[in-house]
Amino acid sequence: MTDDAYLFLVDKTTAHLGVPPTALGDLPCMDTSAVSAWLAAHDVTATSPQLRLLPPEETGSIPQDAERLPVPLTDEELSRLRHRSAPESLAALEDELLAYRDCTDGRDRLLTRALAAGVPPHRVAELTGENPSVVDAAARK
Repeated sequence: MTDDAYLFLVDKTTAHLGVPPTALGDLPCMDTSAVSAWLAAHDVTATSPQLRLLPPEETGSIPQDAERLPVPLTDEELSRLRHRSAPESLAALEDELLAYRDCTDGRDRLLTRALAAGVPPHRVAELTGENPSVVDAAARK
């Protein structure tokens, strides 16, 4: 697994993969000379419907023959990408976990619901800012 997200081009069979970079707002990596040159080499623009981005832990799903480029993202950008990549059922729970940062009311109940729904413990800790040991304790309840 790499620490970089990957920018890649989809075709008709892989159109469901990834998130269009434009859906994540302003990404400074899109303005770098490396990305500009890569886009030009493949005759696509930053707003092309063929252009997608995947977080590091999901890059194994990119087909071997797909054109790809590693791009560094900040922690906040990576969190937005993971949120947009999540299935709708998990994305709704992730929204609640993000709101959790601002209030602790119902903490244990929310952690338990998220874990039961399949949000991985490391992701629950990342979204809530909660100590991983607290999330692990909620998993054991």
